[in-house]
Amino acid sequence: MSADSGTSGQHQHGDQPDACATEAPDRRYWTVDEHLADVLAQVSPLPAIELQLLDARGCRLAEDVTAAGDLPPFDNSSMDGYAVRTADTVGATEQYPSVLAVVGEVAAGARELPRLGPGQAVRIMTGAPVPPGAEAVVPVEWTDGGTGSGLAAQAMTAARADEEVRVRQQVREGAHIRRAGSDVTAGSTVLTAGTRLGPTQLGLLAAIGRGSVTVRPRPRVVVLSTGSELVQPGEPVGPGQISDSNSFTLTAAAQQAGAIAYRVGGVPDDAERLRAVLDDQLGRADLIVTSGGVSVGAYDVVKEVFEDYAGMDFRTLRMQPGKPQGFGRIGGVPLLALPGNPVSAYISFELFVRPVIRTMLGAAEVHRPVVRAVCTAALRSPAGRRQFLRGRYLAERGEVAPVGGADSHLVGALAMADCLIVVPERAESVAPGEQVDVVLLAD
Repeated sequence: MSADSGTSGQHQHGDQPDACATEAPDRRYWTVDEHLADVLAQVSPLPAIELQLLDARGCRLAEDVTAAGDLPPFDNSSMDGYAVRTADTVGATEQYPSVLAVVGEVAAGARELPRLGPGQAVRIMTGAPVPPGAEAVVPVEWTDGGTGSGLAAQAMTAARADEEVRVRQQVREGAHIRRAGSDVTAGSTVLTAGTRLGPTQLGLLAAIGRGSVTVRPRPRVVVLSTGSELVQPGEPVGPGQISDSNSFTLTAAAQQAGAIAYRVGGVPDDAERLRAVLDDQLGRADLIVTSGGVSVGAYDVVKEVFEDYAGMDFRTLRMQPGKPQGFGRIGGVPLLALPGNPVSAYISFELFVRPVIRTMLGAAEVHRPVVRAVCTAALRSPAGRRQFLRGRYLAERGEVAPVGGADSHLVGALAMADCLIVVPERAESVAPGEQVDVVLLAD
C-alpha cells in the first residue's frame, strides 16, 4: 500500500509536514469544508421505527412524547406512618401527644380505602394512596416515642395492639404527601423529538405507561481495514506484518458516536476478496467505513474495486493528515473510504464519518465542539493545507499544548490527545501565545 494507506507506525511517509510539494495542475483539490458539505448533503436521518423501550436505548426520539395522565397518578404517602387530619395534631408535643384511634391500614397497591374521620388515623405505607379525609401523613418516628427504624417498627406494632396511636408533633397540611401530577401533569410534553434515550428517559417513558416509542434507530456501521500486511492483535507478527489497529479504533469511535458498529478484520490486498466481503456486509449496513487503499500505490485495491461502482468518488483534500478520501454509495449504502495511516484514519473519522453517523441518528448537533485557546508552543504547517495536530486542552487556563509531532503514524501521541489543534490553510506557522481553534474530542 501507499504511505497514507498503511495502518501502523511502520508507514512513515505520506501526510508529513514537508509532503505538500508539487500538486498536479489538472487535479481538483477539495477543501475540508467542501468535502464535508458534499458528504452531508447526501445522507439523512434514518427512517423512524417503533421500538420497545429497552431496544430504544441510545436512540433519539422521532416524536414529542406527551403524558396521557398525571404522575403520580394519585395522592400517595412518601413515608411509612399515619394518615391524619391536621386539626387533630394541633398542639401535639412529646409531653402532650395527640391520641388518635387507628381505624385501618393502607398498603401500596390498595384499592379499598378507609375513610378518615375526626380523631382518627390510618396506618399507611410508603407509596400507598392517601385515604379520603386525610390531610397529611405523620412519620412513624413521630409517634409513640419512635426515634429510629427499630423504635418505629415497635411503635407500629404497639399501635396495632391497642388500636390507637400517640402523635408527638404537629403536622402541617400536605406534609409527606406526593400530590397527583406533582411530577408530570396530564397532557404535558415530557420529552421532545431529538432527545437521546438513556436510562432516566426510558424510566420516565415507563412511568407514564409507554411500552414502546418511535425513534430514529442507531445506524449500523460496518468497519473494515484493508492490507495484506495486517494481522489480528494477539497473533504472531511476521516480517513485514503489523497488527490491525484501525478497525478497533474506528469501530470504537463509531460506537462512541452512537452507532451499532461491526468490526471486520483486515482484508488482504485482493480485489475479489474485497468484493466478496463487501457483498457479504451490505445486508447489515447503513454505512460502511474502510481504511487503507485510497492513495496512489500499486496495491491500493480499494480504489480498484470501488471505481467499478457508479457514484464512488476519490478526492484529494487540502488537509493534513488525511489528504486522500473516498465517498460514494455501494448497493445504495453510503461508504466513506479513509486513508490507512492510523492518525489520518482517526482524524478523518472525526471530521467526516462522525457527522454522518450523528446525522443518521437525527442528532441536533452533529459536529464536535470547537473552542478558542492559546497555543503554548510554536507550530509549523504546510501552505495551502488545513492541519490538524494532536493536543491536550487545558480548559482552566484556556490553553492547548501540542502532543507529539505531525506524523500520521504516531498512535502513542494520539492516545494522549483529547483535542485537535487546527491550523488554517492560510497559515504556515503559529507562534507561542497565539489563539487557535481547538476541536474537543472527549465526550
